[in-house]
Amino acid sequence: MARRREEPDLDRELADLPAELRWREWMRRVEAVLFASASPVPREDLARVVGQGASVDLLIEDLAADLEDRPYEVARVGAGWWLRTRPAYGPAIRAAADAGGQALNLAEFDLAVLAAIAVHQPIGREGLRDIFGKEIPRELIGRLAGRDLIGTGPREPRRGAPHTFVTTEAFLAAFGLESLHDLEEAEQQRDAGLAGG
Repeated sequence: MARRREEPDLDRELADLPAELRWREWMRRVEAVLFASASPVPREDLARVVGQGASVDLLIEDLAADLEDRPYEVARVGAGWWLRTRPAYGPAIRAAADAGGQALNLAEFDLAVLAAIAVHQPIGREGLRDIFGKEIPRELIGRLAGRDLIGTGPREPRRGAPHTFVTTEAFLAAFGLESLHDLEEAEQQRDAGLAGG
């Protein structure tokens, strides 16, 4: 039986505050939740810390505008949001902070297999073999699954019904994507010569 999250004693409505201060407090709460979370926070969870009349989307927009001159930003990832450092500050962080556990450190071939899964999902090992012209080791699939970058998709409709693979929310988060549609747009821009490849 799943444990129910305990509801804290939290004044969501803040009726005693003027409208402008109420909005500012709701923004601070959203920022605090995003700051404390290790994964993207869905709209439903953010709605638990603000009043019924508050629009989470508008609060996020205002928070993003507030953070415009900061080294971090609000990013939409999958079905939620989180705070992330702007890419321009990556070298400074790598030079001074202990962020080693956050790096993907994937081998080039592992990254190529991950990209093929992202583009062709759901896809099985046989489909990957067709793309790369060789068997994809189970260990490689295990490494990607162990990092929660891929998960099990639907079974293939053939004898033995092998599993297929799909990307996860963690994949979107690792690459700063809101959805897989972002991959398609980047590929189209590269094909059109509008982005570096």
